[in-house]
Amino acid sequence: MRAIASFLICLGLAATLMACSKPAPAGGGGGTSALPEAMSLGNPQAKVTVNEFASLGCPICAKWNNEVFPAFKAKYIDTGKVHYVLHEFLTGDQPVAAAGFLLARCAGKDKYFQVVDAVFRQEEPLLESDQNGAKRDALVKIAQSLGMTNDQFNACVSNDASLEALNRRSDAIARKYDIQSTPTFMIGSQTLVGFQDMAAMDKAIAQAGGS
Repeated sequence: MRAIASFLICLGLAATLMACSKPAPAGGGGGTSALPEAMSLGNPQAKVTVNEFASLGCPICAKWNNEVFPAFKAKYIDTGKVHYVLHEFLTGDQPVAAAGFLLARCAGKDKYFQVVDAVFRQEEPLLESDQNGAKRDALVKIAQSLGMTNDQFNACVSNDASLEALNRRSDAIARKYDIQSTPTFMIGSQTLVGFQDMAAMDKAIAQAGGS
């Protein structure tokens, strides 16, 4: 966590399709009910829940968001067939992931997924740049699009308590579900690791009792 905090201070604030690895504490697989503070979309009473364990610093997670999620959302979330739950992880570029998730939380529940999508769609310039200033500028632009001032952005991503809470959530999820990498999807009794195309999602949802 110190490395992440140091990166945020430097910001001026405080190649495969497999997965982004995370050294996760050993633990049981457990169920797939949403942990407290996980963010979700869709009908909580839907027959099928799709849990995604993802990081805003993971390029494979970004690829899934940008290429598959729009069709997945239209087919299953918007129609009430699936309850989608996003569990926040800090794999890949951990400082970018942390700053992005903190910003999304500050934006509020109604705009949380808007920020997540915006960060994922800025993934390439964010991760390719080795300049903290360039990364900060990209995140500030997202904040400004939400009507946040520069001071509000700085206060949001330099909040030590929020960063500690994010780390606790990530660690708790890793232990509870024994997640080793992102993206990982839990759909019913199935666990899918790495990039999943729409056909794979359709099959898993159908096997879980969805349509």
